[in-house]
Amino acid sequence: MRPSGSGWTAIFGERSNGDAAVAGVSAVAAAPGATDATPPDLAGLQPLPTLKSRWPLVVGIVFTVAMLVGLGYQLWTAGLPALARSVPGSPLFYVAFVVLYAVPPLFDYAIFHRLWGIPVAGLVALTKKRIANDVLFGYSGEAYFYAWARGRAKMVAAPFGAVKDVSILSALSGHAMTLGLIGLVVPFGHAFLKPEWFHGILAVGVVSVAMSLPFLVFSRRVFSLDRAQLWRIFWLHCGRILAGWLMTGLVWHFALPAVAVAMWLLLVAVKQIVSRLPFVPNKDLLFANLAALLIGHATPISRLVTMVSVGTLLVHLILVVGFGLHHLFSRKPVLRSPA
Repeated sequence: MRPSGSGWTAIFGERSNGDAAVAGVSAVAAAPGATDATPPDLAGLQPLPTLKSRWPLVVGIVFTVAMLVGLGYQLWTAGLPALARSVPGSPLFYVAFVVLYAVPPLFDYAIFHRLWGIPVAGLVALTKKRIANDVLFGYSGEAYFYAWARGRAKMVAAPFGAVKDVSILSALSGHAMTLGLIGLVVPFGHAFLKPEWFHGILAVGVVSVAMSLPFLVFSRRVFSLDRAQLWRIFWLHCGRILAGWLMTGLVWHFALPAVAVAMWLLLVAVKQIVSRLPFVPNKDLLFANLAALLIGHATPISRLVTMVSVGTLLVHLILVVGFGLHHLFSRKPVLRSPA
C-alpha cells in the first residue's frame, strides 16, 4: 500500500534521503583509491545533518516538565485523602491494576519492536508516550515519541511515517472496537441508561464511522507502510483494547465483586467512548466524573472509579519522577580535552 512516485516520500524524505546517501556512498566506492566505504545497506541509517541539533532533547525536557506540572495539579484537585479512604483490600485488585497499567506500553513495544527492532529500553519512551497522552492532550505522546525516535537516527532513518501510521491505526481500531461495544451495550444497558444517554451513545457511533471513512477511502495516499504491516498493527491495537477492557473489568470486579457484570460492561463502554475524544487531557478523570453523573456521586462504584483514576495519576507521577532521576544520575560525564 506504499504509494510510488513523489507522494509521501517526497514530503517526509523517507526514500529520497536514503537514496541520496546510497548514491553518495556508491560514488565514493567507485572513485579511484577508495578503499573503505560505508556499506550501501547501512547508509540510509546514518544520522542526517539536521539531527545534530538538540531539539529532540529539548522536546523531551519540555514534555517531562509539562507532565510533572499537569500531574501535580490533577492530583491536587482530585484529592489524595479520598484515594486513601477508597483503597480495596483484595491483593488481586493490585495485580490486575499493574497489568492494566502495563498493557498500552507493552503492545506499543510489540508494534515498534517489529517495525524498528527497538530495545527493551524503548519501553521507557513508550511509557512516557502513554503518560503524555493521558496527562497533556491527545497525540502529545506521539510528538514526544517521534522526537525520541528522531534522536536515534542510527536505529530508524525516517520515523515519521511509521509513527503516523501507528497513530492512525490506533484511532481506526478504537473506532471499530467502540462500534462493536456499542452493539453489545445497547441491548443490555437499557436498565441502567436514560433515553438521552442512548441518543448520545448512538451519536458517538455515527461520529466514529464519519471519522474513519476518510482514512479508509484515501488509504493509499495516507499510509506509508505496506499492507501486511498495516494489518498486523491494526490487530495488535485491537488486542490492546480488548486486553484493556478485560483488565479494567477485573480491576473493578476484584474491588466490588457483588456488582453485576452488565454494570461493568456499561462503564467499560462509557470509558471507551471517552477515550475517543480528541485533544482531551486526562480522560480517566473525565470518565470518573461522567460515571458519577451516570450512577451517582456517593455510590461505591463511583468512588471506586475515581480511586482507580487517581491511582493511575499517582503511578504516572512516580514513574515520571523515577525516569527523570534515573536519567539524571546515569548520565556519563562529558570529558573535555585539555586546551
